[in-house]
Amino acid sequence: MNYFKFTPLLKTLIWGTESWQVSGVPGSETTCNGESLNDLVKRLQADLVGEANYRRFGNEFPLLIKFIDAHQDLSIQVHPTDEIAHRQGKPRGKTEMWYVMDSEPTAKLYNGLKMQITPEEYKQMVAGDTICDALAQYSVKEGDCFFIPAGRIHAIGAGCYLAEIQQTSDVTYRIYDYGRRDKDGNLRQLHTREAAESINYQVLPDYRQAYTPKKNEGQLLVECPYFNTAVYDLNEPMTIDYSELDSFVILIGLKGEGSLTVDGEEVSFRGGETILLPATTKEARVEGTVKFLETYVLS
Repeated sequence: MNYFKFTPLLKTLIWGTESWQVSGVPGSETTCNGESLNDLVKRLQADLVGEANYRRFGNEFPLLIKFIDAHQDLSIQVHPTDEIAHRQGKPRGKTEMWYVMDSEPTAKLYNGLKMQITPEEYKQMVAGDTICDALAQYSVKEGDCFFIPAGRIHAIGAGCYLAEIQQTSDVTYRIYDYGRRDKDGNLRQLHTREAAESINYQVLPDYRQAYTPKKNEGQLLVECPYFNTAVYDLNEPMTIDYSELDSFVILIGLKGEGSLTVDGEEVSFRGGETILLPATTKEARVEGTVKFLETYVLS
């Protein structure tokens, strides 16, 4: 096949829903025609992910793609770097990014510190229920993009609907959860020690990714060791050349509809759909009125 469309996994959580579009997380693997993503990697190896990526990641697919629909505020949380995760006995950390889709007018999120605090002040603010006072909060709209490197405190707020691209990792350390209780009436677990070891206390003036939206050309959003991501907003046909790229490509439909022709094979492509192109792909032609993210890994 010249492309792979996976059956999403819908997860209902205390705060809303997640649709796992492309996942190789053990126990939560997406499938295409009955074959799991991990089995697909084992079968196709470098032909699927690229030579350098296969040397780097082996039979583990390196990215997890989700759509997140937050009905309530998510917990204030942080993810460790790979190095810190290894020290804590975890296989890897988590760097991620968000692209905001059609969210509620009141939607907000937290990303990063807005003031300098020490580790001791952090602990006092968590204990005193004031940690949110130290965080940068953003009202969001469609097209906003945020990069969340491992170590950056963050939280998605109620009313946010967004696409998330992340390392294949489910390591999340909950810092603060507004005193919420689980279905059994117990306070939800916090990971105070692990989180304290993971936080990067750097303060930046702005945590929103700066880019200029344009029609009919790719706009780079994020470039990091774990993924490169661009956004396309098309109302004219476009052919994208992948002949020199040593990586798989994931196209994440945000809105609209059209068609995708991959090395001569055509498939429909619309908002809410995610398509994986193998590393052997030479070119992809997109037609219609469609907006989508393109992400891949350069090792």
